[in-house]
Amino acid sequence: MSTHPKIDDTVPHSARIWNHLLGGKDNYPVDRAAGDKIREVFPGMADIARHSRHMLTRVVGHLVGEAGIRQLLDIGTGLPTVNNTHEVAQRLAPESRIVYVDNDPLVLVHAQALLTSTPEGATDYIEADVRDPDAILAEAARTLDLDRPVALMLMGILGLVADHEEARSIVARLMAALPSGSYLALYDGTDTDPAYVEALARHNSGSGAVPYTPRSPERIARYFDGLELLEPGVVPVTQWRPEANTWGRAPEVACAGGVARKR
Repeated sequence: MSTHPKIDDTVPHSARIWNHLLGGKDNYPVDRAAGDKIREVFPGMADIARHSRHMLTRVVGHLVGEAGIRQLLDIGTGLPTVNNTHEVAQRLAPESRIVYVDNDPLVLVHAQALLTSTPEGATDYIEADVRDPDAILAEAARTLDLDRPVALMLMGILGLVADHEEARSIVARLMAALPSGSYLALYDGTDTDPAYVEALARHNSGSGAVPYTPRSPERIARYFDGLELLEPGVVPVTQWRPEANTWGRAPEVACAGGVARKR
């Protein structure tokens, strides 16, 4: 792990833009400008950020609390916020082991917050790109037993891989390395809202950040090919097993995902 990461504060980065949209302080003016431009065209962007984060919390709760998973590989971690994956998992099962992966050096700076752990469990952080699954798996094996079930989490990261077939290949390569009983959990932005698509198009053309590609719910569902998709399937993040007091009132947002089990 590099002790002196080089942070380029002249180019916006997705993790820092997301942090700004969630109301965080770990970002630079260039990130705030990029996020604000998205919100000017699409005010609902902050809602997507908030609701997708809530889905992550519910997914981890299910995987650890109901499915009995004790190992999680969270790729595209983003900057630390409330209810990080290891916090939710280790509240339910203190022996849980979590590996975070991101390629933003600022996340590495804040990795100390992500590396807190119960004595019974473990956390680790890998600075790597989702496009290099072999390196991720090799590093993850330091902390995770890849012969035992692992929950692979790809929350909002695959839209940064422009080619859909490449994104599918990444998912397939990662899941192929995990044993039966492992899970895939992911969400990504969808092309269901024209205002959201327009906001991203403007962001992609003018911000200098890595472009983000929204996809149809049908294309997102293809990531789960060959896996046993859990109910309610691939749905807007607000509709994936919402809390009882929000059932029937959850708004639709242009972000969809699901969870599936490897047989």
